[in-house]
Amino acid sequence: MNPLYNFLQSIDNFIWGPPLLLLLVGTGLYLTIRLGLIQIRHLPLALRYLFKGDKNSKAAGDVSSFAALCTALSATIGTGNIVGVATAIKLGGPGALFWMWLAALFGMATKYAECLLAVKYRETDANGQMIGGPMYYLEKGAGQKWLAKLFALFALGVACFGIGTFPQANAIVDAAELSFAVPKEVTVVVLTLLVATVTLGGVKSIASVASKVVPFMAIFYIVACLIVLVSQYSALPDAIALVISSAFTGHAATGGFVGAGIMLAIQSGIARGVFSNESGLGSAPMAAAAAKTDSCVKQGLISMTGTFFDTIIICTMTGLTLVVTNAWQSDYAGAAMTSYAFASGMNSSFIGPMMVTVGLMFFAFTTILGWNYYGERCVTYLFGVKAILPYKMFFLILIASGAFLKLDVIWLIADIVNGLMAIPNLIGLLLLRDVIISETRQFFQQLSATSTESDAELQTV
Repeated sequence: MNPLYNFLQSIDNFIWGPPLLLLLVGTGLYLTIRLGLIQIRHLPLALRYLFKGDKNSKAAGDVSSFAALCTALSATIGTGNIVGVATAIKLGGPGALFWMWLAALFGMATKYAECLLAVKYRETDANGQMIGGPMYYLEKGAGQKWLAKLFALFALGVACFGIGTFPQANAIVDAAELSFAVPKEVTVVVLTLLVATVTLGGVKSIASVASKVVPFMAIFYIVACLIVLVSQYSALPDAIALVISSAFTGHAATGGFVGAGIMLAIQSGIARGVFSNESGLGSAPMAAAAAKTDSCVKQGLISMTGTFFDTIIICTMTGLTLVVTNAWQSDYAGAAMTSYAFASGMNSSFIGPMMVTVGLMFFAFTTILGWNYYGERCVTYLFGVKAILPYKMFFLILIASGAFLKLDVIWLIADIVNGLMAIPNLIGLLLLRDVIISETRQFFQQLSATSTESDAELQTV
């Protein structure tokens, strides 16, 4: 098995290496420039749309824009926000957090563009539900059906054998056993039943649960981080300064940290940032397509806030917690490092790690729900609605069995396929760049004209 594992590891390192990262960041940079810094200039408008909702109750779609965003965030906000950030800083030093911010900044433009296209090219399936995503804008917009099928196959592989099943089930089972002494068998039965109860109800059921659980789990985790940061407030300015300076100078070996140059900080920060917020991978558009909206631009704006919440807020909270407590210099790694940071920051070897454990379990559970839906959309595209129920049954079997399997090679394959998802999606974004720019320009021209008319009416009155 060793030669196979090493071979797959080299492929994985190549796919998640500079070529893909340059394509991801380069696409985001290009869209940022062409769209006139839309993620900065119009973030307040996007947040207003998110919380105000769409006044047009007759708009096409299955769930509210907020619920669609929560469905996407349920898959996006996951173990990467806890484990991924710790891994990035362990490899690249505090400077990796800065490059995560940069990847998120450009990633917001990418997320805007892909979710705009998802709504523009969506259609109704045989069950009367809205369906869309990279498969549809690659086929209907770019005329690249073979790339559409390729994307659907890659995404289905990730949903069944990667992010959506085994790692999340293992994380929940291990956390319950280690922290609460719950036997694996009990956790697996409860987890499988919960997943079945939610996912068999379709997108409305998943969105309903996500719109309640995602805000709760995000606020819970942010509050936990704030407790640590407030208790260490005197170290916060130095921590932020260290993040920025290390991004451009690297960081020498200190404590349990082995040292890292600038290139390692850049690569680890961008790779983990993209892995966490999934901007450019093409997953979030499948959830965005279900939103009740009469404007693809409006939904694109709402969807891009997902990257803002995931990386700029939640990953930043984790990163600063690791730096202010000096946990990044410890001998710990991954979730153990984050647990150590909370234990140190809260001065409690029980409460701090327990909050991390609860956060991990919530994050992992919602990731299962989100990726179950993404897999369903891919199955529908490839085989039609008749394949949905068999897919869901198969997915539940994977959840039930995943906790007992040692599948390092399969996880590695899933990581490879996860990276491969991005390639057809990014090609689609670049091929349809004129559509993205045209729709955006038209929307804001109409918005400006409406605002001017409203001002004129007020002056007349």
